[in-house]
Amino acid sequence: MTQLAQQLDQKLATWSPQVVAQVEQIVTEVMELADANAVDLLPSRTVVQEVLNTLDESQAG
Repeated sequence: MTQLAQQLDQKLATWSPQVVAQVEQIVTEVMELADANAVDLLPSRTVVQEVLNTLDESQAG
């Protein structure tokens, strides 16, 4: 098992069931994208944050 897999396993044991379910869903989606060689299609956190900021600004203004 890789260090990352070990760390994830340890964290899953400490998180609430709701958080575990969300993390498992996200990890499953990333694995499916990796299997399809489509990981690069995921938006970066920066892009996601920029979109959220724009939405917040449009709702505030």
